[in-house]
Amino acid sequence: MLIKKYNYLKNKEIYLITLLVLFSFFVRVPVVYILGDKGLENEWIVLINNLINYGTLAWEYHDAHLSKFLFPNIYMPPLYAYYLYFFSFFNLEEQNFILTILFSQIFLASISIGVFYKINKFFFSKKISFYSSLLYSIFPLHLYACSQISSISLQIFLTVLFFYFFFQFIKKRNFLSIFLVAFISGLLILLRQEFVAVLALSLLYIFIFYKTPIKKIFLISLVALITISPYLIRNIVIFETIVITKTTGYNLWKGSHPKAPGIEGFETIDDNLREKIDRIPKDKFYGLNYDNLFLNEAIKNIQMDPTRYLALFCKKAVSFLFIDIKSTNPNYYNPFHYLPVLLLGITSLIGIGLSNKKSYKLNYLILIFFFYVFIFSTVSILPRYKLIVLPIQIIFTNVLIDKIKKFIS
Repeated sequence: MLIKKYNYLKNKEIYLITLLVLFSFFVRVPVVYILGDKGLENEWIVLINNLINYGTLAWEYHDAHLSKFLFPNIYMPPLYAYYLYFFSFFNLEEQNFILTILFSQIFLASISIGVFYKINKFFFSKKISFYSSLLYSIFPLHLYACSQISSISLQIFLTVLFFYFFFQFIKKRNFLSIFLVAFISGLLILLRQEFVAVLALSLLYIFIFYKTPIKKIFLISLVALITISPYLIRNIVIFETIVITKTTGYNLWKGSHPKAPGIEGFETIDDNLREKIDRIPKDKFYGLNYDNLFLNEAIKNIQMDPTRYLALFCKKAVSFLFIDIKSTNPNYYNPFHYLPVLLLGITSLIGIGLSNKKSYKLNYLILIFFFYVFIFSTVSILPRYKLIVLPIQIIFTNVLIDKIKKFIS
């Protein structure tokens, strides 16, 4: 009798997750056809063309005489570039090539909804888990993301997987859970450089609060290192330094520009800085030296007026938590965008305040949430960055809903 009941509940959960995945997939199809990108643009077209034509992940530099040279990429995280490059092997026409990429992103987003349901089950009832996963599926910014050629789609998919496998590791601590959380961590490091710090914080957290043995923490670190090793070795050979990407300088400069009007930063380069850029030697270290130049400029800007940049940091944090009232993006002010973002910002912070502070899992999510707020507040903030913390915000909104439900009943 107990076995039958268990099987019934198990099958019911499978049907529920399947329903969420299918719904998430089909609701995104019209979004792709209506709002989807029509081709590769900006940095992606340069990187992919150089991979296809020259077999190397590289940028191009054109001087005043229109001569061109390629310098190895160190600016863009490599994973999404190789993700796009993978689809070039199918030799599709451009329109079908783009549609294939976008539909793959729909598939990843749909799978992440099912995984997000499983994460919620660690904390909440089936009903709350189902409706919060539905909210995650139809959240406007999340719907829109899969229609764009952007690494954010791959990042939020892997982030949800990381949280799930991280909590699975806490529960099981077997080799499979170690391997999965470490492998996903490696992929995320190849996608976002700040994830090195996220992984370090996560390992430190489970060492302190879950008394995880050093050998298991070492094993997670080792598998993650092996995952990133091909690209890391490539960079050590080329740039003679241990680095995955080098964008800290430019991002900090953009976010601390003297003329930055708000949280999105400012990218205008004056004549003096342009001269310094032109003097950078045109060799394989160009990307490395380019970012170092901007890092020095950013530090000088901050040292000249530290009070202004401290105030700007606080402004960015508040705007990221709620909404940016000075955004230069015209689509930002669509009520289908800013109203859900604002509402979730308020409810999630209330949920954080009401959460059970004895729950190590919830406290871990609070730590990661505010770490991302801190990191993004030091640089320039784009609207899509909100998606990185969206799963955490929904979980803490669930905490608020759960408290209200218990209070009423």
